[in-house]
Amino acid sequence: MKLSTKHLLGIKDLTRDDIQLILSTAEQFKEVLQRPVKKVPSLRDVTIVNLFYENSTRTRMSFELAEKRLSADVLNFAATTSSAAKGETLLDTVNNILSMKVDMVVMRHSASGAPHFLAKHIPAAIVNAGDGINEHPTQALLDAFSMKEKLGKLEGLKVAIIGDIMHSRVALSNMYLLKKMGAEITIAGPPTLIPKYIEQALDVRVEYNLKKALQWCDVANVLRIQLERQNQPLFSSLREYNLVYGINRKLLESLGKEIVIMHPGPINRGVELDSDVADGPFSIILNQVENGVAVRMAVLYLLANEQG
Repeated sequence: MKLSTKHLLGIKDLTRDDIQLILSTAEQFKEVLQRPVKKVPSLRDVTIVNLFYENSTRTRMSFELAEKRLSADVLNFAATTSSAAKGETLLDTVNNILSMKVDMVVMRHSASGAPHFLAKHIPAAIVNAGDGINEHPTQALLDAFSMKEKLGKLEGLKVAIIGDIMHSRVALSNMYLLKKMGAEITIAGPPTLIPKYIEQALDVRVEYNLKKALQWCDVANVLRIQLERQNQPLFSSLREYNLVYGINRKLLESLGKEIVIMHPGPINRGVELDSDVADGPFSIILNQVENGVAVRMAVLYLLANEQG
């Protein structure tokens, strides 16, 4: 089987079959990662550039590790230490990189739509590693992989996405993917952090009461409060947010059932999650990080085959 697209710009562009193919390929790569020799020669002649215009720890390291496990040649680009800091345009930067015969570009950018712009102008395969407040497709894929691994299915699963929905590209990609795979979604958080009309636009439930959302769901995917994207205060203080929407052990124990706790990271400990929840038995946060490498290996491998 092959993907229906030569780029991974967003979950919005993927079919249900594409998602199933990526998740099943990731399962095979996860087995590879358990072996003593974790490297395969699948992308031996492929050159990939990691083009990061925004800070990143997990996503960047995860992509780099995935590329090296596939034996690709890897170039790393950070905007702060490049000619972009001198005013070079995005297209000029990429064309200069492509003249070095690069096959794939993994890109993170603060402008929504930047990877789509590149895909129209250059021949290399583009992987969106997060664009503004639009999408973060590989995070949604690794979240889905982690849910399926833990609970055995996505169809019919009840997932609550909790927190800063307004500024979260992870939330949008998760909503697109989970809807395509037949899961039910409730989004929860303060009214100021949930976009108007989202119920009608994306066919999701909205719940402003955290405990009700947790009592309903099988999985709680908890998002970071993105203070860096908020150009005006949307709640009075982090302490107040924690009191109303923070998840602690006492709250989880009051539910009378077990739910799975997820978080895309980095966690604001003591704000959206207390440490005894983030590090507790309900949490699969470190599994998500581990699964990120296998999922990104699957994406790169399948897109490289599209090029071939």
